[in-house]
Amino acid sequence: MTSTPQTSRHVAAPGLAPAHVAAYALDPAASGVEVALASYAGDALAAVRRGRDHLDAARGAGSVYGLTTGVGALRHVAVEGESDEDGEHGHALRLWRSHAGGFGPELDDAVARGTMLVRLHQLLRGGSGADPALVQALADALAAGAVPRLHLYGGVGTADLTALAELGLTLAGELPWRSGSSASAPVGAGDALPFISSNALTATVGSLAVTSLAALARAGERVAALSHLALRGSLQAYDARVHAAKDDPHTAAVAERLSDLLAGAPRESARLQDPFGLRAVPQVHGAWEESLVAVERALAAEIGAAAENPLAVDGTALHHGQFVTQRLAAGLDALRSAAVPASTLSTARLAALLDPALTGLPAFLADGPAGSSGLMIVEYVAADLLARVRASAAPVTGGRTVVSLGLEEHASHSTQAAWAALDLVDLLRDLLACELVAAVRALRLDPDRVVDSPAGELFSRADAALPDVRRDHVVGPELEAAAELLRAGL
Repeated sequence: MTSTPQTSRHVAAPGLAPAHVAAYALDPAASGVEVALASYAGDALAAVRRGRDHLDAARGAGSVYGLTTGVGALRHVAVEGESDEDGEHGHALRLWRSHAGGFGPELDDAVARGTMLVRLHQLLRGGSGADPALVQALADALAAGAVPRLHLYGGVGTADLTALAELGLTLAGELPWRSGSSASAPVGAGDALPFISSNALTATVGSLAVTSLAALARAGERVAALSHLALRGSLQAYDARVHAAKDDPHTAAVAERLSDLLAGAPRESARLQDPFGLRAVPQVHGAWEESLVAVERALAAEIGAAAENPLAVDGTALHHGQFVTQRLAAGLDALRSAAVPASTLSTARLAALLDPALTGLPAFLADGPAGSSGLMIVEYVAADLLARVRASAAPVTGGRTVVSLGLEEHASHSTQAAWAALDLVDLLRDLLACELVAAVRALRLDPDRVVDSPAGELFSRADAALPDVRRDHVVGPELEAAAELLRAGL
């Protein structure tokens, strides 16, 4: 899995990664991503100009979908040379207006900004045929910090038509900016469909999700290591010899990291064989990590794609289905599914931490008069969160969508999968916070279990950050503090 890159890069350079997109979306100044086209070492718009020439040549040779024709079920309706009260390029503007039909919640600055970045990166590949002046205007708006008003509903994983039409109209000066401003862009006859034929918004949401989930996966290993100390677990399940006997590199990598976290003075385990919550962490988290890597690759392919339909190349316009993001949808479904067992193991470790038969500590880690409940209710909170995680893992790829008079009889729904993955972030963080609070409480009750190891250093950080109130009290602030600690990376 990739971490947020620290080196600077330019939007026109190949290889923009999900971590770059997430970093820029959240904090452009700290991201290291440069968007001013004038600062690029080469000619940033060279490929765009070539693409425009290819589109013009294709138009001269025959019909081009969305340029000389309508779109969707109107693909056979000719619009060549049509002019009306909107001027010479009225069809282009009408297409954006008619497709800017998304509504619902307004997207936040991070998602809108990331969408602009991804779309600019894609347009600079030169496959769309969009006018260089429009691409330059998008880059200028991004560099100026202008953010458009985009809305949630309308994407089904076959191009984010509604949101990108809103962005196009904002660049053209027909819709207001959400924040900031930029000079209005000229709109050419060939700009409308090439500009909106992209899954840039879906790729942005997916990038934000996968970057956060990758960080949480590693944080989950660190929390599991603390629970391992508190439960006096065995290191045998993480032994390199065990994992050398099976070709499963992601599982072996998790086991190696757990071994490193727990390395320290020799100590006896409390039992011959641990519960699955400790013993199966490498296998369960390894599968989760593998799914994260697969989604990162699928997202990188989308972010860097010239997938506009039609593709302007070699003097012709090739009509195709590259806008169908099936790989990404399937990967995001698998990612959310793989997160469920990891969540289940966290609740299993929480249950073990509250069980005196496994810890040798008071039931529910209570420390007070007889009948004190301790952290009993935290298990209920975790069960609620786990149920929500399971609900969010429902696949989006099992149904069928038919639109535009039956012409478009399939949709990947990667958009819905990306939003569901982003919803997982807070759920998983809060679930891990429940386990973290219990692990820290157990180690506070018996500090001798904290050995000199990297995991011991983790405990010191958590011990300093979390309130230490052992008698029955309102535990919500403790859980909030734990979630904040996890947000910071533990």
